[in-house]
Amino acid sequence: MSKLSLALDTPELARHYEAVSVDRQFEAGKVLIERLAVRRGERVFDVGCGTGLLAEYVARIVGPPGHVLGIDPLPLRIEIAKRREASNLKFLVGDAYALNGHSESSFDVVYLNAVFHWLPEKLGPLRQFRRVLAPGGRLGLTTGLGDKLGTLQEVRKRVLAREPYSRYPESLAGGPQRVTLADLRGLFEQTGFALASLEVLPNDVVQPSAHAAIEFSQASSFGNFLGHLPSDLRRAARAEIESELEGFRIPEGIRLQGARILAVAEKAA
Repeated sequence: MSKLSLALDTPELARHYEAVSVDRQFEAGKVLIERLAVRRGERVFDVGCGTGLLAEYVARIVGPPGHVLGIDPLPLRIEIAKRREASNLKFLVGDAYALNGHSESSFDVVYLNAVFHWLPEKLGPLRQFRRVLAPGGRLGLTTGLGDKLGTLQEVRKRVLAREPYSRYPESLAGGPQRVTLADLRGLFEQTGFALASLEVLPNDVVQPSAHAAIEFSQASSFGNFLGHLPSDLRRAARAEIESELEGFRIPEGIRLQGARILAVAEKAA
């Protein structure tokens, strides 16, 4: 059984993500930053920053008195992000499971935008986020809703359940690990966070074509959309998914529906 791979990312996928995330992850991230009420002078930690679009936006909010650090385990995305570095904005290759190099109470805000579902084990990172937050600090995240798969994920799941693709099942770490609202409440409670707000927001989009929809998911999953399959079956599965997505065509393109969680929690002062 395959596991989530960071090695499937390519320069092309990284560049494509930089282009297509502007209208999706970046816009959703701005809503998260608004809910977190990020202020001038704050120290902010962007975990899973990708190519750094949102971190750059936050750096403008916190201004010269503040500081933003972005980390991501994908070196090709950090390579792009580093072009955005400024006196109050830095990027490093790193991940949520290796935060021991960051001292206790070193940030006022930690956020994960469209990242939390990529963490197979979540309690360890959450405990580390709490450790690096100052008393009264805020944690914010957006993530896919676990009990409502989006259109594309439903189609993908249906296709991959067929022969011969079903001979190559994904491991528990082989795809996004979404949570329900109840899951998230429990995770916050176990790690000592006080839940401040919890919302379910629509995550709908119209892609110009089925091909474009899959390319977006390929870039967002750093090559893991069908990465667990042998290359010949990958091509065949993609063709079947594209064909089924045509059933969701409207005049403007392929309509994809879904939902995401937006949560803000606090570390007690």
